[in-house]
Amino acid sequence: MTFNRRLLLTNDDGFDAPGMAALARAAHGLGQVQVIAPSGPQSGCGHRVTTDAPIAVKRRGSDDFAVDGTPADCVRLGLHHLGSPVAWVLSGINAGGNLGVDVHHSGTVAAVREGVIHGIPGIAVSHYIARGKAIDWDRAARWTARVLADLLARPIPPETFWNVNLPHPGPDVEEPEVVFCSVDPSPLPLHFRLDGDSAKYAGNYQDRARRPGWDVDVCFGGQIAVSLVTLMTSDSRFHRLTDENPAMKGLVGEGPAST
Repeated sequence: MTFNRRLLLTNDDGFDAPGMAALARAAHGLGQVQVIAPSGPQSGCGHRVTTDAPIAVKRRGSDDFAVDGTPADCVRLGLHHLGSPVAWVLSGINAGGNLGVDVHHSGTVAAVREGVIHGIPGIAVSHYIARGKAIDWDRAARWTARVLADLLARPIPPETFWNVNLPHPGPDVEEPEVVFCSVDPSPLPLHFRLDGDSAKYAGNYQDRARRPGWDVDVCFGGQIAVSLVTLMTSDSRFHRLTDENPAMKGLVGEGPAST
């Protein structure tokens, strides 16, 4: 039954972040919710894991835990040591977009990627922040609840996960459309302020490239961007291609290709 499935919730903004509470509200009624999240902010940590030091774990409530580690650490502990079998990993709601190439350095996204590595499907949810605006977390929870109910009911291919980005329109807009779209591979604007021997990143997130119809463009345009992200490495892609095209077999593990 749906209610009996365990949903492991985490984030990279910290256990007490408003986005964590919003995600828990959005997931209410969709399964048995357990929160295992970093004790403090871990934004931008990517897929870092802790293997050379103890990880402090503090119980918060009957079944929730704050972890002195990264989002990926939280998922590892949640899958193997701190609860019953997990059906889905849900991560977010991140205060800030995780669009396009952000998926490579985002701790929010890394949490669900860690789950997929272990065969558990996941959904990462982030909220783009328009300059000068505050997030309406109640609205974000409502939008996320609608998206989760849809995605949790859909079949998902192995080695993939969903990446969801909420837009940041004005307060009186209608419910945004959910748009399934690809992840924009365009690089972020890289600008730095140099001060003596140090440099500080000064790129403008809002000025990033926008391929029409891809996730950055969809979200910046006021719609909810939903992308299916693959875990497959280039090598596994090659093996799949060579199964379909024997002429390519020389490219993978069998010496140089014939010319």
